[in-house]
Amino acid sequence: MKAVFIIYNQAYYQELTNLLKDHSCKGFTKWNNISGEGSRDGEPHEGSHAWPVMNDAVLAMVDDDKVDDIVADVKAKDEATPALGLRAFVWNIEKNC
Repeated sequence: MKAVFIIYNQAYYQELTNLLKDHSCKGFTKWNNISGEGSRDGEPHEGSHAWPVMNDAVLAMVDDDKVDDIVADVKAKDEATPALGLRAFVWNIEKNC
């Protein structure tokens, strides 16, 4: 099992939840209105007058065999609209209780 952490511009919410559902990921945890600045291209998402955009994030526990397809779909969305700063990170889950 893997943890997939996806950070995205709030405009992506419906697309991201649909993507997870398309890969049979029924549950996830979501954080709203988070700010940050990416390490590559793109503008800060600070929720301020100068940088009004905000991010959301989701964390989903995913079966190993689904991770590559989910990450590939996230990457394709990011490449289609790079200024929005969509990112996905994957961690191993040591235990599930």
